Formats: sequence, structure tokens, C-alpha cells
Amino acid sequence: MEIMDLVKSFDFAAKKHRDQRRSDPQKTPYINHPIGVANILCQEGGITDVEVLQAAALHDTVEDTDTTIEEIEKYFGKSVRSIVAEVTDDKSLPKQERKRLQVVNAPHKSKQAKLVKLADKLYNLRDLNRVTPEGWTEERVHEYFKWASKVIAGLRGTNQALEDEIDVLFNNRGISL
Repeated sequence: MEIMDLVKSFDFAAKKHRDQRRSDPQKTPYINHPIGVANILCQEGGITDVEVLQAAALHDTVEDTDTTIEEIEKYFGKSVRSIVAEVTDDKSLPKQERKRLQVVNAPHKSKQAKLVKLADKLYNLRDLNRVTPEGWTEERVHEYFKWASKVIAGLRGTNQALEDEIDVLFNNRGISL
């Protein structure tokens, strides 16, 4: 049953993100991101908790599509809903406030939400290392790395393997930990 639940999550996310693209020059299909986050958790973080992997697949659906948190609960249960809710920014707030709240709230997240956040940040940092998004300057990329280091400071102690991978990226960018 668990594998069916996981596949259902990926299918749901694929349908919700079907018309979205990443902002890289290649316009990568957005669905690659949640799949990649789940893959990082599983392959690099050793995470086999299906609810965490489901939340990774679904983590941007409420924030970036017409999905409601109630839909997540209806189709995937209270636990997955809770994790997704914890990692979802309130888009009604200004961007700087959302970023500030990520830093402030990171230490208070559940371990499951912290895992999704760590893998999400690792995926995004690797993506930024690979290519600069359209409309971004190198300075903006560097600022993102500095901000992400503050978020990750509140997530530390969650998964050493993922934290080690993140630290390599920060060290390569000269970001002090």
C-alpha cells in the first residue's frame, strides 16, 4: 500500500505542476524539482518514511498551484498534510517576510518537515550552482546562498548526510557556517 501512496503523490504533483517550468535557461519542467527533492531524501539522506517522501513530492503544490491544504489532507491524510503545511510559505505575505519567517521558524519544525526543507534547499542550491536562473545576477545567487545558510542553521541536527552535502556547497561559495 505504501508504494501506491507514494506513486499517487507523484501523480498528483505532476498533474498540479504540469504547466510550470523552472526559471533556468533550459526551462526545466517544474516536476523535476519535487521528484529531485524526494530522490535526495531517499538516495542521499537514507529516508524511507513514505509520508516524508510524499510530502517532498507535494511540498510546493499548495504554495505554487491551486491546491488547498484541505485537498492534501483529503487525498493523503493528516500526517502528510501536516508536513506539507509546515513547509508551505504564506504567499499572501511579502517575499521578504516569507524569507524572514523561514529563518525564524526553521528550528521549530517537526523532524519530518526539517528533512523536506533540507532536501529542498540542497536541491535549490545545487541548481543555482549549476546555472543562474533567468533574470538573476551572480549577486542575487550569492544572497540566496547566504539566506539559505541562515535557514539551514535552524535545521541542523536533522540529517548529517544532507547537511554535509550542503556544507560542501557553502564552503565552495565561501559562506561561513
